Amino acid sequence: MEVEKGELNEGDPAPDFELPGTGGKQVRLSSFRGKRVVLYFYPEDDTPGCVKEACAFRDSLRRFEGADAVILGISRDSLESHKKFIEKYSLNFTLLSDEGLEVHKMYGTWKLKNNYGRTYWGTERSTFLIDERGKLKRIFRRVKVDGHDKDVLDALNA
Repeated sequence: MEVEKGELNEGDPAPDFELPGTGGKQVRLSSFRGKRVVLYFYPEDDTPGCVKEACAFRDSLRRFEGADAVILGISRDSLESHKKFIEKYSLNFTLLSDEGLEVHKMYGTWKLKNNYGRTYWGTERSTFLIDERGKLKRIFRRVKVDGHDKDVLDALNA
């Protein structure tokens, strides 16, 4: 599997998409115009870093809502996996399933990775802050989980 699209830059229009989301509905990014969107890509449900990141967003949700922002998490996991992840950790925002990796490729988050000499394709933990007009306000690549929710909130409030 190869990445098909180039890198996005801050100020670019956020690529629109529609994916199945938790709660049984299709979610289209452009339906959030007028609000700010925190779109975060993570590797896999119920793994240590992904749990920590999701729980930090969960615990900060009121502050994000106070900044007129919605949080959307996206991974290649199935909706059934997302449902279990949400229930286990009481997550309070929508998770989207991108099993075909189309949106990962649009956002340049499906990357060739190297870990201890092993090369493989996987999700680069990334967050895209999208403004009310659908433009990429801030892009966070190769995210380190600790403190990331606060970095995103700071960018929202800047």
